[in-house]
Amino acid sequence: MPQTNSQDESLLLYLNDAIATTRNKEALFQTVTEKLRLIFPFDAITIITLDNEQQYRRVFLRDYLGETLPPMANFRKSITGSPISEFVGSATQLRQYDLTELLPRYNNYEPLAQMLKKGLRYFTVVPLRTGGRLIGLLSLVARRHPAFSPDDVSLLEKIGSLVAVAVNNTLAFEDVARREQEKSMQLALTNALLTIKERGELFQRIATEINRVVPCTYFGVRVQEADGPIQVFAEFMKQPDGTFLPTDPTRWDHLPEYPQLQQQIAPLFSKPGVYAGAEFQALAARYPLMRHIWEQRGTRALLCMPLWVRDDQSATLILSSKQEDTSLTEDDLRLIRLLVPQLTLAIQNVFAFEQIEHLRAQLERERTYLIDEINTTAAARFADFVGGSEAMQGVFQRIMQVAPTDSTVLVTGETGTGKELVARAVHQQSPRRTRALVKVNCAALPAQLIESELFGHEKGAFTGAIDRRIGKFEVADGGSIFLDEVGELPLDLQAKLLRVLQEKEFERLGGQRVLKADVRVIAATNRVLEDEVAAGRFRADLYYRLNVFPVRLPALRERPEDIEPLTRHFLERFTKQMGKPVRNLREQDLRALRAYAWPGNVRELEHVVEQAVIVSSGQFLDFGGFAAALHPTTSEAIALPIASNQPLKTLKDQERDHILAALHHTGGRVSGPSGAAMLLDINPKTLEARMKKLGIRRTVGVG
Repeated sequence: MPQTNSQDESLLLYLNDAIATTRNKEALFQTVTEKLRLIFPFDAITIITLDNEQQYRRVFLRDYLGETLPPMANFRKSITGSPISEFVGSATQLRQYDLTELLPRYNNYEPLAQMLKKGLRYFTVVPLRTGGRLIGLLSLVARRHPAFSPDDVSLLEKIGSLVAVAVNNTLAFEDVARREQEKSMQLALTNALLTIKERGELFQRIATEINRVVPCTYFGVRVQEADGPIQVFAEFMKQPDGTFLPTDPTRWDHLPEYPQLQQQIAPLFSKPGVYAGAEFQALAARYPLMRHIWEQRGTRALLCMPLWVRDDQSATLILSSKQEDTSLTEDDLRLIRLLVPQLTLAIQNVFAFEQIEHLRAQLERERTYLIDEINTTAAARFADFVGGSEAMQGVFQRIMQVAPTDSTVLVTGETGTGKELVARAVHQQSPRRTRALVKVNCAALPAQLIESELFGHEKGAFTGAIDRRIGKFEVADGGSIFLDEVGELPLDLQAKLLRVLQEKEFERLGGQRVLKADVRVIAATNRVLEDEVAAGRFRADLYYRLNVFPVRLPALRERPEDIEPLTRHFLERFTKQMGKPVRNLREQDLRALRAYAWPGNVRELEHVVEQAVIVSSGQFLDFGGFAAALHPTTSEAIALPIASNQPLKTLKDQERDHILAALHHTGGRVSGPSGAAMLLDINPKTLEARMKKLGIRRTVGVG
């Protein structure tokens, strides 16, 4: 299109003024495009910039039929093997190309092939130079062949020089702005490190600040122990409103092979790298997990930056992007490399804060338990075991043998024989005595709550779980846990207990995080576990794990020589506690005590002596109503041990006789403060059920 010198000069002056006064590249580009369209026929225009070595190009701005398309500010591509390399090689002057002739030489290069499909055939390339250096290319694409006169070519080259200055200035401004943004981000990260201690909040802030300079849709930090699985340390996904929220921990549950797939791509995390475009497509073709996030998640670019790699542990930062026009670049990798010291410090601080909090919470929990222990009973010593019988000496020897080890101990014996006392002695004689001994009565809680009691639960794990609860195994970390009545555990929970014994790890109810606990297990039961295993009520594998070192406590009737020392021990203790005068024991009472079968064992003897101290008023200890059991006067009272020529009673008959004796003692009262249930130390409902089962009526033998 012919132009006069006056029109040329007017256009150049207008563009020069626009370049001098406009800092916004979109506004500047719109001005240049509008003026060029009035003079030169074209349908699309693009400006690309080149790096200093002219090896990579970046789309600066583009326009198609008057519609300014989104810039690809962070998307760099190598020019090797593309038509751009030819444009750069012949960029000494304006050049024109026919795409039908150009494309076959470059295997139908996709961006230009798309133009040709839209009818855009003729390509005019204007070099952009400043100070003799090629900084980019201005391309004009048209459907019709443009007929440029020598004056038009000269004018376009002059316009190219002005546009080059504008592009160079804009790039300089962008570089300054980016550096300021980087400094602002580093300062924000430093402030976050100084003010935020909680892991989730800290890394959410870090993800937000990094995204301001390095746009990404995913931010994650992975940590891997030596020869261990890859674990998520922090992980966030960008939401539609631009904020970052924690990812759904169950989003990989539909891929049972996820750990193996993740391990396949682990080598990518061991070195710095950015994968976008064809490189990311190649990874998607090679690794199933990468293909999955390409197809299902829309991921198009990945950036990996190791934060540290040690023999015992490694940590890696991972960023990903879903849109090609905001793809991750080598410049982004360079920036993230500068942030490695801060990110490493952030992770180490979190590790330190969490360890401090864990130790503080551990000490607080142990303090609570230890106060409870001090308030209820003194630390167990062998002096607390009363009785020098041969049977008890064997128990002492077993305790001394196993206490210094970490072996699991199974304490067996009838109810009331002192199994908890053995557990205390084992713990106090072990190297773990400086930490807590945590007690759990497996029969005292409903089946649905035992798991929460042992392993803890997360907030919302079940109805009523309004907060996180720390389980007894976490409390006992470094110490011992005493599982009383372990035979009462339901079968499903027995499997989880087996995992703790085997792997030393567990999960809170409703949680995903695997927790480890160094705990010595001491279990106790009054059941015959071999019979329970045979009946299918107890897992055989758990039984063998618990029965590493069995300690059997003899029943009180098996060591009658210990009854007198025990009676005098309890008498002395309760006399001091209640401020009562010291009373003597009648020999006939001692003989009767030794002759009694004691189904409740030491606990029953303790309660009998306590009651006797309360009711006694004379010189001798008065066993009150219990004398009916000690000195039977009715056929319904429990019989004294039979002669050697008489048949031995069954346990069922012994239990029936014992309940009858308690009913005689309480005048037939079952419940209440002075009832038989209190005397026998069992639940009134349980006593009534046993009475019904044994055919005992309240009116029988109670007057």
